[in-house]
Amino acid sequence: MTQLKRSVRTDKRVIGVAAGSGLAAKAAESGGADFILALNSGKFRQMGVSSLAGWLPFSNANEIVMDYGRREILPRVNNIPVFFGFNGTDPTIDKKKCLLSIKANGFAGINNFPTVGMFDGQFREWLDENGLNYDQEVESIKLAHDLGLLTIAFVFDQTQTKQMLAAGADIICVHLGLTSGGTVGAKKILSLEAGKKIAKELFDICEKVNPNVIRMIYGGPVDSPLDADYMFKQTSAQGYIGGSSFERTPVEDSIGQITNEFKTAGILESDKKLYQLLEELEQHYDYVDFTQKYIADHYMDEIKLTELADIMHISRQYLGTLFKEKMGLTFSDYLTSYRLNQAITILENKNVSISELAQMVGYTDASYFSRAFKKYTGFPPNAFRSSKKK
Repeated sequence: MTQLKRSVRTDKRVIGVAAGSGLAAKAAESGGADFILALNSGKFRQMGVSSLAGWLPFSNANEIVMDYGRREILPRVNNIPVFFGFNGTDPTIDKKKCLLSIKANGFAGINNFPTVGMFDGQFREWLDENGLNYDQEVESIKLAHDLGLLTIAFVFDQTQTKQMLAAGADIICVHLGLTSGGTVGAKKILSLEAGKKIAKELFDICEKVNPNVIRMIYGGPVDSPLDADYMFKQTSAQGYIGGSSFERTPVEDSIGQITNEFKTAGILESDKKLYQLLEELEQHYDYVDFTQKYIADHYMDEIKLTELADIMHISRQYLGTLFKEKMGLTFSDYLTSYRLNQAITILENKNVSISELAQMVGYTDASYFSRAFKKYTGFPPNAFRSSKKK
């Protein structure tokens, strides 16, 4: 935990990877992950099915994690902690004995997974009525904390956040639902803007109750580095936990690509381009991803939605609709937000004039930039800089 808090103090983003195999865990550690989670859904992802299978009675959650975590994950990970996805609502177990076994086998801590926080409606009411509820997960986190295990708490609302803070959770992670993208990713998800609002609301509670707790986000619309960067800049999140975004989606993309390259070896280059074009036309989410990347690379230049749509050979209206559907805000609002967050970063780290700053983030009119900045932050640029220095 000391190492994780050191990363936070030095403004490094804490990254957790939910790995379903020893190979994935080993690769994640070599890539700089701060910790690994062994979750039953990770093993299901390796089987080629949705993470949702981890919530259904296809296997014993605690047994499957202990089995593959002990045999595959722990032997492959050398220098970072491994967390056990603990199903604390299981009515057939002795929680304390299970947690002591988890600790004895070399796991550094637990995470409340699978969690009933993913259920709602009448089924959730039935679970609560029968004692198979979120309170059991809170109790598990508290017991693990008392036993000296590290704890990561998935939370979904204000009440759960307060409960987990009181239980002594070391990390509060706002769970935004199943991850989108790929062949088995969730199709109906929160927009990035809606996810941001939830995260800000719950992190505000963390900062009031226990400002030392590490704040992280997981899943939902955050399925790329650019999405995560947006959340870091728009909320007080200090880290990101991913499963599908690190493990499933990259594997699907890379294996699919290399298979296609073997399949099309020797085919005329003109035919290859046609195949690639047809494939891109079937993957609508690529348009939004391209737009995000383009903004990240060219936010200091003039950017028009029409020109981006022309580059991708689709209509402006269609691109605008796709973008708002995923992001939860218009292209124009996203671009403004991105530019002003870049301006905030520059103000905090460099001594530049307001006119220079405006040019650096894509504004030709310094006065217009100042008005936009004040509307976004509540302060004119110079006043904001002064407040940060104080």
